[in-house]
Amino acid sequence: MTLELIAEAGVAGTSHRKIAARAGVPLGSMTYHFNGMDELLFEAFTRFAETIITQFEKRLSAATTIDEAKEAIVGLIHQDLTGPQTARDGVLAFELYTLAAREPRFRAITREWMRRSRVELERHFDPDTARQVDALIEGLWIHRSLDPEPLDRGITKDAITRITTRQS
Repeated sequence: MTLELIAEAGVAGTSHRKIAARAGVPLGSMTYHFNGMDELLFEAFTRFAETIITQFEKRLSAATTIDEAKEAIVGLIHQDLTGPQTARDGVLAFELYTLAAREPRFRAITREWMRRSRVELERHFDPDTARQVDALIEGLWIHRSLDPEPLDRGITKDAITRITTRQS
């Protein structure tokens, strides 16, 4: 309930009262379980990040070769990061990034997200390449969230190939 409300109204438009009303529970139960909005937001965003990274790990862990890893990344961008759920997740990611930019506690969530992404990417690529591919994935997710034009799969494949091919 909390994440859906944040996706609709933003962090600024989310309150204990609104979450309780949406969930159909007494307001007192919200304040009993969570000391404040900060704690509730932290828990909600931690669960959100875990869902995203688990999906990422599942797709990348199935790859056993570099080529399969590259194709898994393309699939992640063009299949997993599309559709109505992705639009919602994009908004939630922007809300989390905004909190993380200002609040060190929330920055810990994004750092763990990035760390786990890189761990999975480093199963296939050196650390510098993994960092670049991770940034590409995040950047393309942002573009997919904001740009109404569909992203060309060939351009994505080309970008991944360019990043993952060693230059002499």
